[in-house]
Amino acid sequence: MSDETLLSLAGVRRSFDSGRIVALDGVDLSIRSGESVALVGRSGSGKSCLVAIATGLDRPDSGAVFWQGRAISSRREWAALRRKSIGIVFQEFHLLPTLSAQQNVELALMGGRTGQAEQRRAAAAALERVGLAHRRDNLPSEMSGGERQRVAIARALVRDPLILFADEPTGNLDSANAEKVAALLLDLQRERGVSLVMVTHDAELAERCQRIVRLSDGRIVEDCRVRGDAA
Repeated sequence: MSDETLLSLAGVRRSFDSGRIVALDGVDLSIRSGESVALVGRSGSGKSCLVAIATGLDRPDSGAVFWQGRAISSRREWAALRRKSIGIVFQEFHLLPTLSAQQNVELALMGGRTGQAEQRRAAAAALERVGLAHRRDNLPSEMSGGERQRVAIARALVRDPLILFADEPTGNLDSANAEKVAALLLDLQRERGVSLVMVTHDAELAERCQRIVRLSDGRIVEDCRVRGDAA
């Protein structure tokens, strides 16, 4: 983990229903390069909204989001960051049911400058990285929930992002598969030096991250360091 601030939010506020519902209320948060951060809090505390703002999928009503110290606001800038530097894993796998695991991962590379052969090679390498080289030709319906989530992780990692956001990545999995996915994410963070920001309701999983950030009613009420290195 370095001291470089990779992404930060300053005074971010987001409301809905003409301001009657406040999802984020003046949030300040910095994520350093290579660290693992757990976002915790009750349902409705603002965790998923924070992830949407931090990845450019939504925009704040006020405040700013900075990438390596530079304010990011335009859709074009955010799209470029998600192509090159930001990976996202959702609770729902969002895999196309008619495509194989390999093809689902290759989708993340389309629209770039790499040729088809390079896309195939990169997708195969990403699937091997998450332990699914043997399932590359299978459809999502032919895989378990844990395997589908690992395909989603491979898709998020195939561009070698600097930061990976995982929004309840184990929420739809049984305990055995949840442990495999959690261990995979933390191993990837530790081995590859990618920043990991993980939304979770699992207290034990949160404590395996380096920092725990707790939200309540759209505000950060606790930001504590658990340990120097992810376990």
